[in-house]
Amino acid sequence: MSGFFAGSPLERPVTCERCSSPLGDCRCPRDRAGRLLLPSEQHARVRREKRRGKAVTVVAGLDPVATDLALLAKQLKQRLAAGGSVVEGEIELQGDHRDAVVEFLRSLGYPAKPAGG
Repeated sequence: MSGFFAGSPLERPVTCERCSSPLGDCRCPRDRAGRLLLPSEQHARVRREKRRGKAVTVVAGLDPVATDLALLAKQLKQRLAAGGSVVEGEIELQGDHRDAVVEFLRSLGYPAKPAGG
């Protein structure tokens, strides 16, 4: 990636507006278009569903590119001692853990809300 004043003695690499490191080294969360997408800008919705008579907690609304859904699912499963997986950009957890998941996501900086009744 070329930087400012490319090819001149004043050449500087393009840097991240958040961490000021070169974009190639930046680890800030970004969406598919490359725009900075912080957790505070991702509105998570946590809902309960019934499947085959069992309760399932579903976390939706998180950007799958900017958020490491697999890592977040792993943290939630360990914290709640429950099974689960990532399916089509949503985190699914076994059991009714809606309130605990909302509190955990809020502690990470996501504006999470419980959805449904």
